[in-house]
Amino acid sequence: MARIVLGVAGGIAAYKACELLRLMTKAGHDVTVVPTESALNFVGRTTWEALSGHPVKTQVFEGADEVAHVRLGQQADLVVIAPATADLIARAATGRADDLLTNVLLTAHCPVMLAPAMHTEMWLHAATQANVATLRERGVIVVDPDDGRLTGPDSGPGRLPEAADLFPNVASLLESETVAAAATRRDLAGRHVVVSAGGTREHLDPVRYLGNSSSGLMGLSIARAAALRGARVTVVAAHIEHPVPAGATVRPVVSTADLAEAMTELAPEADVIVMAVAAADFTPRTASAGKIKKESADAGLQLDLVQTTDVLKTLSHRRPREQTIVGFAAETATGDELLRLGQEKLARKGCDLLVINDVSGGGVFGQADNAITIVSPDAVIGSWTGSKGALAHRILDAAGAVGSAG
Repeated sequence: MARIVLGVAGGIAAYKACELLRLMTKAGHDVTVVPTESALNFVGRTTWEALSGHPVKTQVFEGADEVAHVRLGQQADLVVIAPATADLIARAATGRADDLLTNVLLTAHCPVMLAPAMHTEMWLHAATQANVATLRERGVIVVDPDDGRLTGPDSGPGRLPEAADLFPNVASLLESETVAAAATRRDLAGRHVVVSAGGTREHLDPVRYLGNSSSGLMGLSIARAAALRGARVTVVAAHIEHPVPAGATVRPVVSTADLAEAMTELAPEADVIVMAVAAADFTPRTASAGKIKKESADAGLQLDLVQTTDVLKTLSHRRPREQTIVGFAAETATGDELLRLGQEKLARKGCDLLVINDVSGGGVFGQADNAITIVSPDAVIGSWTGSKGALAHRILDAAGAVGSAG
């Protein structure tokens, strides 16, 4: 159980922090909510106290005997501010200490994550961007806002990401000190990371298809981790069951042929390519233009299948620029056999790293946790078990080491 301070600034998106608080407490964390006075105009004190189980204070003079303005920051394992308004960001950047929340920011020794939410013009204003840059230079983790519907009819960058998108970052920051360090350094800033995720579908007719059990969660976790570390992220999404991380560009695909086309188009601009997608190895030679009727296949249905394009191998052998390529191998094997199959696949594909995991019984698909082994052409980088969010950072660490060596 971690001690989290959830700061809430005075913006309409404050209502989303209620769901984020619920996810934190559901995970077993002890959360103290510190709203600004203006935030209580949007969500009342009673709501925060009921959801957190703690009294809510906004000013340093409330509960002065507890010295809350110092104690909260000193004892926290993580401080999260969602939403962080332009005003709160400005006050934090200039070191103001005019309410309890800004005092907490000045006394915190733990990682601090801000999730901005404001109108597009306010987010893009030079003053806000300068304040964000100042906070990032000081080691504050500022996640980029989402692009979408804002208050009223307007739409654009500045929307607070959904709680389901923010919480995996919270979990990753708490799970590993190296994640917080990487997010603070923004070691992928200025780099373009392209991640394929999900599972392709090969249509037999307009209704039926050949597919697989991939939910896309591992690939989306990698995309989210890359964005947290400052990368520009593109997700090539093949039937994913989870939301795409805020700030990522999405390129939807259906079949392996679509995947090959999209990856070939994006490869010239990519610094890192992570092929986490489960791509079909076979596709029908021809697909029926109409629905195949059961009555016309009384004796059964025979499929004439041909191999699909080997997208990972193609990308690895036709690199348009210097880049790091990471592949995945889902195998139904364990121990030495799993490692042997992975190393053989790595040699065939020609990528820089291969992430191997055992999917026997389908237990990995759609689950929060995973167990992986990462291999390079020369060595076994390591084996880890944990949440897919934390493992995503392990994969990016390994990819970064390859890029640095290159």
